[in-house]
Amino acid sequence: MPILGRFHDGRVAEVHGVELHYLAEYETGSLLINAATDHHELARWPAADLYVVPGRRGELRLACSSASAGARVVVQGAENVARIRATLPVLQSKQRREAGRQTRLAVIATLALASVIAAYLYGVPLLANRLVGLVPTDWEQRLGATVATQMEASLGGFQLCDPDPDSLANRAIARFGQAAMAESGSPFALSINVVRSDIPNAFALPGGQVFFFSALLEQAQFPDEFAGVLAHEIGHVAHRHGMEQLISSAGTGALIGFILGDMTGISLAAGLGSTIIDASFSRDAERQADAFAAAVAQRMDFDPSGLADLLNRVGRDDDFARALALLSTHPLTDDRKAALAELGAQRPDGLEPPFTPTEWRAIRTMCDRTAFNIGQTKTK
Repeated sequence: MPILGRFHDGRVAEVHGVELHYLAEYETGSLLINAATDHHELARWPAADLYVVPGRRGELRLACSSASAGARVVVQGAENVARIRATLPVLQSKQRREAGRQTRLAVIATLALASVIAAYLYGVPLLANRLVGLVPTDWEQRLGATVATQMEASLGGFQLCDPDPDSLANRAIARFGQAAMAESGSPFALSINVVRSDIPNAFALPGGQVFFFSALLEQAQFPDEFAGVLAHEIGHVAHRHGMEQLISSAGTGALIGFILGDMTGISLAAGLGSTIIDASFSRDAERQADAFAAAVAQRMDFDPSGLADLLNRVGRDDDFARALALLSTHPLTDDRKAALAELGAQRPDGLEPPFTPTEWRAIRTMCDRTAFNIGQTKTK
């Protein structure tokens, strides 16, 4: 008794009602497709070329690799489907092989995706330190300027507390920066900017720019605290941690930029303006910056543990301030506190302090609008 079905020849839209017969010919046999009306042969498909294609529930759709791409035989009804499968056992073995192939592809795709994710999360950050050495210094400076522009836009603009580079405060800060960088071997010319902001923070950008926010300066009670934070940020510049962080954050995009020779600084910096504020440096980077600050302290007579004191003071503020403060981007662990205290105890005696009392007063009040306005009036 033939099995009834429908036949699409893949060339025209006409659908034929057909009778299906199995012919035991050659090695695997053939599926004979005859018209249901006059029983003439419409097609003969080698059983070895048959395969199942997805269809509706309760039906079986067959295609043939040696026939037209759109050719289909459709069998409906559980009984007819079961008879076809029993008659053509090759379909079962092919389905099992296809299921195995799909499973292998899924496993390979999953492993490939996991490898990409692992490389992005762990591989690139591990390589970032080595990749930094491949970045030309002039490109890093342009990149830092691009990031600074993004950050300025996102924070509503940077207003310098004291725009006069020859003021007592700015000259003292610039002298401190030059002395701190003197033995670092850094290729960058340091630029330290004290700007008005309600966020108690400080950060270093690629290319030598350091920003110190007025809200953090207001929290500094002693020159050692200001000097400790400033030397720490200069340490990030000297070790090029900002560039390393951007490479880690940009991940594969940064690598593609290097490979394609993208030296504009735009593609890598795009969307990364908030990275310096929002993300923390690695623990190794923080330890390196702390060690740099301690080395500067040994030459300039200040206590690097003042950095920890200022961080602790900022951390006692309200929740909003803590979320945006230096403490959130430079986490102060107990190990760091102890290390800073030990480094501070190692500094020699008899050195000149980094700032004179007069200079510290000028720095401490440089963001005070009243004092600034009076100074401006006197210079006119």
